[in-house]
Amino acid sequence: MEDIKKEEEKIELLSCALEGGCSAKIPPDLLEKTLSPLLKTKVDSNLLSDVDIGDDAGVYKISDDNAIIFTVDFFPPVVADPYLFGEIAACNSISDIYAMGGEPKLALNITMYPKENSLNTLATILKGGQDKATEAGVLVVGGHTITDTAIKYGMAVIGFANPNNITTNAAAKDGDIIILTKPLGTGCCLAAMRQGLIKENAITDVFNAMSTLNKKACAIMNKYKAKCATDITGFGLAGHAYKMAKASDVTIEISTSALPMFNKTYEVLDMGCIPGAAFTNMRYVGENILVDENVDYSLKMLAFDPQTAGGLFICVDKDNAENMLADLWREGIDCASIVGKVTKKDREYIHLTK
Repeated sequence: MEDIKKEEEKIELLSCALEGGCSAKIPPDLLEKTLSPLLKTKVDSNLLSDVDIGDDAGVYKISDDNAIIFTVDFFPPVVADPYLFGEIAACNSISDIYAMGGEPKLALNITMYPKENSLNTLATILKGGQDKATEAGVLVVGGHTITDTAIKYGMAVIGFANPNNITTNAAAKDGDIIILTKPLGTGCCLAAMRQGLIKENAITDVFNAMSTLNKKACAIMNKYKAKCATDITGFGLAGHAYKMAKASDVTIEISTSALPMFNKTYEVLDMGCIPGAAFTNMRYVGENILVDENVDYSLKMLAFDPQTAGGLFICVDKDNAENMLADLWREGIDCASIVGKVTKKDREYIHLTK
């Protein structure tokens, strides 16, 4: 009976979400249009980063050697297992602190949950989030829960960093080499699973990656004093790269054949299982991208695939790139890959090559 009850809870958890994970984000082009009237509100010189350059988190200087990094993220279930969903949601929420080169410290839970559902499932979700936060060294100090027809969970997170060592998405420079620390394909693989095209046990590598913190990758990024990075989430690799290139006024060249991917990624893309959010992300980038004619269509669409709890996309000085990559591999981040480079601004912000 206990196994039956657990299976019922799993089915209920996943079926309550029309879109799961970062695929549930409002399309970036619509979001930017909505936010545009608010982008000229900066009046405090201590505010080092906010929405005007599309950075991953807000940064506020509190002293010459300390700054607060503040971010928030939440979404509907992306997996059936409540505990794993909690882990992934927490991992995704904390990731923005790492993307800014910071150390996460405090978090508040944000939860929406149907009042008629078993609270045991909610407790399991929160336990997954709590355990992942503990692994990150983050104290969960409370939160806010409201009733809703669909389950949603995430965290508001505060971290700290030296204000002179913030990693922003507006500091890419000509000659930088770009390293990506996690495989791509969470969007298409999860969509294929939900449509019954592949089995859940065929994409355990996807679940493992989404529930892995970017903590080690951030430490190595900071070791090499990288100044420019972001994390790859709902806007896809091309969408986040576009925001970085635009903020830095450079062109980012991405080699599609070098992109790391999960075991089933290419298979599901090749069968035409492409999430709707990938086309939304492609619309967002618009004419600001050049795609070489010899680029494989499936790999092109992989560049737009919405990721959940994706890896860090790091710009590193060309003299340090190979050493950083070796350090990432030594720390067990063996999927880390050099995926592109930064060049002087051309007509397009993004260039996809074979």
